[in-house]
Amino acid sequence: MAMRLRLTRMGSKKRPFYRIVAMNSETRRDGRALEYLGYYNPMVDPAEIKVDGEKVRAWLALGAKPTDTVRALLQKAGV
Repeated sequence: MAMRLRLTRMGSKKRPFYRIVAMNSETRRDGRALEYLGYYNPMVDPAEIKVDGEKVRAWLALGAKPTDTVRALLQKAGV
């Protein structure tokens, strides 16, 4: 079972809001997440990123791999 840190889309039509979640790589995009790690709101200026660094580090230590987008967001957040 490959674990991934990825985004799940929330919000309404044309107003996206994303949660950073840990889930199985075979789960659908908006499926049930194992744990919520933070959020990303691209609709405000500047974009708002909030991440729980301790939870992210714990999942990375367990072998979870972030997607390219999540990796970039984690770098911007300083995790």
